[in-house]
Amino acid sequence: MSPPGAVVQPIPTTASDSDFQAYLASLRPKALAMGISDATFRSAIAGLTPNPRVIALDQAQPGGGIGSPIPPFEPYRRQHVDAQRISRGKTAYGLNRARLSAIEQETGVPEEIMVAIYGHETNYGAFTGNFDLIRSLATLAHEGRRRALFEPELLASMKMLENGIPRNKLVGSYAGATGYPQFLPSVYLRLARDADGDGRADIWTSEADALASIANYFVNAGWRKGESWGFTVNVPAGLNRGTIAKRLNAPRCPRVMDRHSRWLTIAEWRALGVVPQSGGWPADNVMATLLEPDGQGSTAYLLTGNYRAILDYNCSNFYALSVGLLADAVKR
Repeated sequence: MSPPGAVVQPIPTTASDSDFQAYLASLRPKALAMGISDATFRSAIAGLTPNPRVIALDQAQPGGGIGSPIPPFEPYRRQHVDAQRISRGKTAYGLNRARLSAIEQETGVPEEIMVAIYGHETNYGAFTGNFDLIRSLATLAHEGRRRALFEPELLASMKMLENGIPRNKLVGSYAGATGYPQFLPSVYLRLARDADGDGRADIWTSEADALASIANYFVNAGWRKGESWGFTVNVPAGLNRGTIAKRLNAPRCPRVMDRHSRWLTIAEWRALGVVPQSGGWPADNVMATLLEPDGQGSTAYLLTGNYRAILDYNCSNFYALSVGLLADAVKR
């Protein structure tokens, strides 16, 4: 993670800062329409200044635009599904088995998937970020490049204050993700759950609440009970990729989805000579796509609809693959 935004000292008032204050003031009608009291709104924006560190970090993000090269997956896998993360995952898995089992029974989301998200997002709570969310989101919304994303999140963070979440809880990544699951404020308002029975959905200090909230996210994203996320396969050298090429353009995350084959049933993949590297096959009628992240001749994956639920959490093949692989390693 990057250095905390909280250590950046307020900068002198400039014309830009005056514009920043005017922008914040302009949000008052929208806040009131969301049920955010005037007192909460005024308290949230009092003394806020833009955080230049947040702008620098946001502008430094790789574009990943059409035509830019896609790096190999294997180095990413080694970094994110490493021995330490697997070991810590097994510990978290063991310590939370009772609550994980209960959540899986209720939701159908596998225990190890919840643990893998927890591990991938914050290394099992080791670091959740300490940027002031409201200051960061206000900075990003005012900057304007992605105002359509960040302004609603800024207002949602104010709604969290209105709902009784203390201001000191509202810390996280420079881009507004918070808590063990790294939820954006709008996601917290929709999907965070109280699993320990204390009447609060505390995703910052309660592992029970965080894990149940992760599971609820996947339920909302369409997780199918009893179906794996995917598995590694060997692909015959003579497979004609043209016959399995996707035929439709994905409306969301096209660069990610374009790397997948079209959907075929497991029975059809078997007929093409694709073979699991270990374990058995799922049911013949399960639909799956083929992904070869490092090209032909490297490790390949058949991916089910539940993989798309992981992509809903973070639309990156590298992220979703490493979550699935970490989940498998933690469970073994």
